[in-house]
Amino acid sequence: MDNDVSAGSTSTSTLGHLALGLTLLAFGIGHTRVVDGVTAAGAVSLALYVGGIALFVAGLLEFRAGSGFTGTAFAGLGAFWFTWGSGADAHVSSHAAGLFLLLLALLLLGVGQFVDSGSLAKAGGWLAAVSGLAAWYGATAALANWPTALPGRAAGRRVTATG
Repeated sequence: MDNDVSAGSTSTSTLGHLALGLTLLAFGIGHTRVVDGVTAAGAVSLALYVGGIALFVAGLLEFRAGSGFTGTAFAGLGAFWFTWGSGADAHVSSHAAGLFLLLLALLLLGVGQFVDSGSLAKAGGWLAAVSGLAAWYGATAALANWPTALPGRAAGRRVTATG
């Protein structure tokens, strides 16, 4: 590889967002139990390989490209998903699972584990699924040149009353 060519780029960032979106979507749908027979445990291999390894590698490529924030986010989330996917089959207490989820600010899922509340776990699943869809849309929009701004007045434009 030529040293003048950056390994990380917009496409690397897009790949990272797609990996994150897919993992969150599968994890969230598993917790919502919207699909009969699908649980969060069904997302283990996806979390391990796509959310873990692919996201971690995307983070390293972002570091190489000079994007410290995105690199840190992707590498950290990749490590989280890899760890979750590796330990998901192990029998751990609800308190241990709740504490692990709290470390990533998945607050509803964490509290749901602590208090053994199915409704909080479901709400956390919906939040994760919606976050996954938003990340996936943002990454796909970047590739397809779709709009990412909400309709309304232009940013920075002030509306003043004239008299």
